[in-house]
Amino acid sequence: MNLERLPNEEKLTLCRKYYLGGFAFLPFLWLVNVVWFFKEAFVKPTYTEQLQIKTYVKRSGLGLLLWVAVLTTWITIFQHFRAAWGEVGDYLSFTIPLGIP
Repeated sequence: MNLERLPNEEKLTLCRKYYLGGFAFLPFLWLVNVVWFFKEAFVKPTYTEQLQIKTYVKRSGLGLLLWVAVLTTWITIFQHFRAAWGEVGDYLSFTIPLGIP
């Protein structure tokens, strides 16, 4: 999508939709929001909607970092303690690795 062709009001609406969509457990939308609208928020000359777009971009980046931290923490804990959790760890696994833990 070429953001250059959109009017500023539609840019704000689209940015807001991606920001709110990230709360539906879709942090990928926050990544898209940050990548697409970073230039609009921080590089372009000032216009009326820019302050709100900047807020959505900052919050999307913060939400994305939080998701990455939580997911990385969970993956690390799960991989480290899966074998010690016994049956519960096996039920949480998509595939059960063979061999000695």
